[in-house]
Amino acid sequence: METITIVLLLLLAVIVSGIVSRIVPLPIPRPLFQIALGAAIGLVADWRVELDPEIFFLLFLPPLLFLDGWRIPREELFKDGKTVLELALGLVVFTVVGMGFFINWMIPSIPLPVAFALAAVVSPTDPIAVSAIAQRVPIPKRMMHILEGESLLNDASGLVCLRFAIAAALTGAFSIQNAALNFLWVALGGIAAGIGTTWAIARAKSLVSRHYGEDGGAQVLISLLIPFASYLVAEHLHCSGILAAVAAGLTMGFVETSGEVAATTRIRRTGIWDTIQFTANGIIFVLLGEQLPAILAGAAKTVQLTGHHEPWWLAIYVGAINLGLALLRFLWVWLSFRLTLFRAGEWRRTPNWRVVAAMSFAGVRGAITLAGVLTLPLAMADGSPFPARDLAIFLAMGVTIVSLIVASIGLPLLLRGLTMPQEPSYLAEEDAARIAAAQAAIAAVERAEHAMAEGQDDADIYVAAAARIMDTYRLRIENRQADAGARRSQRKLESIERELRLAALKAERTAIFKMVRRRELGSEVARKLVRELDLLEARYVG
Repeated sequence: METITIVLLLLLAVIVSGIVSRIVPLPIPRPLFQIALGAAIGLVADWRVELDPEIFFLLFLPPLLFLDGWRIPREELFKDGKTVLELALGLVVFTVVGMGFFINWMIPSIPLPVAFALAAVVSPTDPIAVSAIAQRVPIPKRMMHILEGESLLNDASGLVCLRFAIAAALTGAFSIQNAALNFLWVALGGIAAGIGTTWAIARAKSLVSRHYGEDGGAQVLISLLIPFASYLVAEHLHCSGILAAVAAGLTMGFVETSGEVAATTRIRRTGIWDTIQFTANGIIFVLLGEQLPAILAGAAKTVQLTGHHEPWWLAIYVGAINLGLALLRFLWVWLSFRLTLFRAGEWRRTPNWRVVAAMSFAGVRGAITLAGVLTLPLAMADGSPFPARDLAIFLAMGVTIVSLIVASIGLPLLLRGLTMPQEPSYLAEEDAARIAAAQAAIAAVERAEHAMAEGQDDADIYVAAAARIMDTYRLRIENRQADAGARRSQRKLESIERELRLAALKAERTAIFKMVRRRELGSEVARKLVRELDLLEARYVG
């Protein structure tokens, strides 16, 4: 009963944090409200959530990373693939080495292997936190795509570094050759597990649907189970479950291009996944905040590990680690952009420092850092306590919170008035797709009309019905094939028409609900009519 109460309270906290974040006019991302609310719950309530890192990873990360991989624009990801890999792999290793030595120098009580472990934990950026920041800060699309791609791929490299740092701390031995080979197995095996599992499930699902029909509810449930299946298969093979979930999401995007799923199933599935994303994101940060009071309560004892007695030294260390992370990231991003310009033959150009700074500030930490630091073992091989474990957890928690705050404040300032390169326009591509779709629709209507009217006495009715439908598609083709000036006028007309249609749909829905309240219309018929109106509205607001 207590577990159910805790779950319900967490869900309520997520709802309240969403409401509060919309009420407050400041550009503060929702995760900060959720952390604060979680901390308040931790102070008031007499229960504590014991976070098992393995369960935490399994429950929350696979579906969220899968959804990010599914929805990320694949063309944009591959277009900036070199930059993404430089940040996701090179920057992580650069950060682990640089911050490991820095943390050990700043806090000598943290052994060097443990310092590398802490550096590995705070090196990956978090796609969940990046998405949360982007909801309140207008990040340019291309920058956002690079940040999303980086945060999707750098988790595996960071966690592999963490694994070897822990092994070095426990055994006192480290082999670069073994680490490199293990990294290749973990990364490539995880990607293969995600792709293979998703493809196999999709093929099986397609065969069953083709022979026995489609069950919408089962289709949605299968999509929910795919990330967990990919994650568990990869972990069973001792590969990266995180990369498997990301690869599964990217594969799902390719699988979906077959168009075999029914339209109503896609609509239901989208709504369910949006709810899961909102809920899981919120619970992660509420749980992070709920752990905060317990960690702060042990601050007096934790600070003694550093050789000091004043708790404010911990704040200094958190600030210094964040500053070190920002400087290393700034330097790497600048070199990466410089290399990109060199490859493009523009070796005399220098990167815009504000763009580089914005990329550096946007490197926020989140759930991956929290879950990763909690995987530090409790004891050494001889049974003695793992050195500086509580201190590492406190510093990782502080880095996560400070990075969110700094990004919330710094990004709007850096991006204000910044002139970015012109984003490519996809209007011509969209027009071509609409014309091709309309032409295919006209051909299909003609074929269906001939087949339906054959042998019928009232064939004229079929011809008239087909003509009405085809006229709509022919008008769309004419509008899309007009010259540039006519297209601008047409788009303005479409914008006005969109607003008028939305007003009309709202009025229709209001009238239906009034009839239900007056008992002039049954609820079953009302649900059918409202659903039709909702689907029409989704066409104009989607």
